[in-house]
Amino acid sequence: MYIGDYAGSAPDRAAVIMASSGERMSYGELFDGSNRFARVLRESGLVRGDHVAIMAENNLRYFEVVWACLNSGLYITAISAKLTAAEAAYILRDSAAKALVTTRALADVAEALVADTPEIRCRLMIGGTSPSYGSYEQALAEQSGQRLPDESRGTFMLYSSGTTGQPKGVRFPLPETPAHEGDLQLRPSSIALYGYHEGDVYLSPAPLHHAAPLRVSCLLHDVGATVVVMERFDAELALSSIQKYGVTIGQWVPTMFVRMLKLPEQVREQYDLSTMRLAIHAAAPCPVDVKRAMIEWWGPILYEYYSGTENIGTTALDSNEWLAHPGSVGRAVTGVLHICDDDGRELPAGEAGLVYFERDDVTFGYHHDDAKTASIVHPAHPSWRTLGDMGHVDDDGYLYLSDRKAFMIISGGVNIYPQEIENALVMHPAVEDVAVFGVPNEEFGEEVKAVVQPRRWQDAGPALADELMAFARTRLASYKCPRSIDFDPQLPRMDNGKLYKKPLRERYWEGHRSRVL
Repeated sequence: MYIGDYAGSAPDRAAVIMASSGERMSYGELFDGSNRFARVLRESGLVRGDHVAIMAENNLRYFEVVWACLNSGLYITAISAKLTAAEAAYILRDSAAKALVTTRALADVAEALVADTPEIRCRLMIGGTSPSYGSYEQALAEQSGQRLPDESRGTFMLYSSGTTGQPKGVRFPLPETPAHEGDLQLRPSSIALYGYHEGDVYLSPAPLHHAAPLRVSCLLHDVGATVVVMERFDAELALSSIQKYGVTIGQWVPTMFVRMLKLPEQVREQYDLSTMRLAIHAAAPCPVDVKRAMIEWWGPILYEYYSGTENIGTTALDSNEWLAHPGSVGRAVTGVLHICDDDGRELPAGEAGLVYFERDDVTFGYHHDDAKTASIVHPAHPSWRTLGDMGHVDDDGYLYLSDRKAFMIISGGVNIYPQEIENALVMHPAVEDVAVFGVPNEEFGEEVKAVVQPRRWQDAGPALADELMAFARTRLASYKCPRSIDFDPQLPRMDNGKLYKKPLRERYWEGHRSRVL
């Protein structure tokens, strides 16, 4: 449907609630504010097909900006609030953004990127002003809340996380439909999978600049549900928010599960989670022990999927399927799965290779990067595309991911997948987070290195390293066990759940020619 319909039928219903503060924005207010911002953009000279960016922490007005673009034929690009000025400026230039909305909390970064982004003609700030940014609130107050007479459906252009290089914009063509008629991207398949409906209350514990939290929140708005946004993830706050707001659906990443499971049992047991009917998770493979523990705690309501911002294909499975196929990320629900070796030859069930999806209706391209767009296509089958992940399927067609191809360790000619080792070590009670990758070894080419973020930094040292090595040997084949363990007070895990290993590996490969990207 169209958020204007809910603004008419249920204007006082909460569209957005901020979990910590309890601040609310109704559907009437969301529709009014998005219409006002759409008019600001139109007065600034933006036309259908232009690009708007938002660089903000999670806040109540985020969706006004997004829905203004989705209802006026514009591309919306969400930028992480944690980026440096240079990193943000790269995305702004690459996307050719003509408008930028930011917040007072990011004023220093926002001012620092002005000189490098001369194409931006409209700069507004939520909650304050700065020399180069006017007041977002004042700009909206000067406009009418009536919808534009020529509304059309816009869409997202989100950037890849850049774990192996510069982020790339994932660009889809604009829908050729009026805003009040056009479906949001992924709406039909998501409703078919998850049964989203008007009475749902959705908890979004992750930053909104990521693809899944932003898209899914908008899909829930599209069916008239309430979206509860956590300002930042906190394990106990997540549980209390489920109880306080009667949450029915939440979207998670495995690191959130780990942190909730490591809460003291008396803390976990004090919250009523009975309203939850669906806990969706993705972004990274979930350790088998972690997921089994979550199902034992929350019941068989976990639903996992594997996909990407590019939407080249999707696998999915529910809790009962997972219990029958532990470790799997599901069977294909869009596209046909193929597993191929480095030469592009298709492999049988049980053999690991590069994961491809076969689909004829994929329409995206990497913005300004035809070579990157071509690089994910199978050399012999133009309708097969890969996200660069390794895995295998079982005899029933269920997919098991090994790791990113770029992260695979080759030690003495043997392929070792870091994800399996990380999944084992993270279950140790002294471990907060862990990264595993290959480091130089003169005899074997590479050897397995683990870098651990301990729960308590004062525990870091040789004794804990020995304990973790012994722990690994009880769970892994000897050739997979780390040859050494180092400690770091904070690993560079992005808030979408993905581990940014590149800077960690670079410490160890300095002065070497690495075949590992």
